Amino acid sequence: MPAPRRRALACTAALAAVLGNAVPALATALPTPLNAPLVATSPVLTGAHGLRHGTSTNWSGYIATSTNDTKFDSVTAHWIQPTAVCTDQDTYSSFWVGLDGATSKTVEQTGSSVDCSGGQPVYYSWYEMYPAYPVNYDDPVAPGDRFTASVLKSGTDKFTLTLTDVTQGWSHTVNKTLRNAALSSAEVIAEAPSTLAGPLPLTNFGSVDFSSATVNGKPLGDFNPENVTMARSGHPLAATSSLSGGNAFSVTWKSST
Repeated sequence: MPAPRRRALACTAALAAVLGNAVPALATALPTPLNAPLVATSPVLTGAHGLRHGTSTNWSGYIATSTNDTKFDSVTAHWIQPTAVCTDQDTYSSFWVGLDGATSKTVEQTGSSVDCSGGQPVYYSWYEMYPAYPVNYDDPVAPGDRFTASVLKSGTDKFTLTLTDVTQGWSHTVNKTLRNAALSSAEVIAEAPSTLAGPLPLTNFGSVDFSSATVNGKPLGDFNPENVTMARSGHPLAATSSLSGGNAFSVTWKSST
C-alpha cells in the first residue's frame, strides 16, 4: 500500500537555532518527521592519514564539504534497502543522497525510508527540497530492493532529482527550482528524522550498504569526506564504516535512542 503521508515539515529546537527563518510557520502545527540539515554535536577532527571524523544527532554517513570555494553540483549513490526490526516503539529512518545541509539552510535530496509504526515496518520513498515540504512516491518499496539515486544541479537555481528502484522496476525524475542554494556540501546519509521535540528514535535497520558514491562525477573519497557517526549524549546510534575503494561504505544501527 502507499506509504502514509507522514513527512511534513518540522524541526528540532536545535535545528530552529541553526536554520533561523528557514523554518516555515506551519512547522509548529505539523510536528511530524522531516529529513533535516545536519545537527553536529562535535567539531570535525582530523585523525591518522588526514581522515576526518564528526558526530551528529541525526546523520550518519559521509559528507564532502567545500574547500577553496569548491561548488558541488552532483551526487550519486547506490544502496540496498535494509530490513527493519520493529518492536512496540515507533521508530524512523531514511537513506538518501543530497546536496547542501551540512553548512547551509537548504537540502536537495532524494531517498528511501523505513519506519516502524505499531510494531509493523513501513517502507517508502520520496524527494525533498528543504525547507519545502517532502513528497512521497506511491510506488512499492521492499527490503532488499536495490536503489540508485542522484541529485544534479541542472541550471541556474535548477535541480534534477532521480530515484530508481531497480528491483521493483520503477524510476522517478523531478525537476525543481531552488534559489540561492549554497552548493557547499554533498552527502550520502542514513538519517534519524526529527520533529520539534528533537531527533526521533532510529529504526533498527541492521546495516545499510552504500556503493558507487560519486560527487561531481568523481569518487566520494577524492574529496576527503567527513565520516559521521550518529550519537546522542555520547551514546552511539549508528556507526559509519571506512570507505572501500573510495566509493563504498556501510552504516550499522547500534541503538534507537
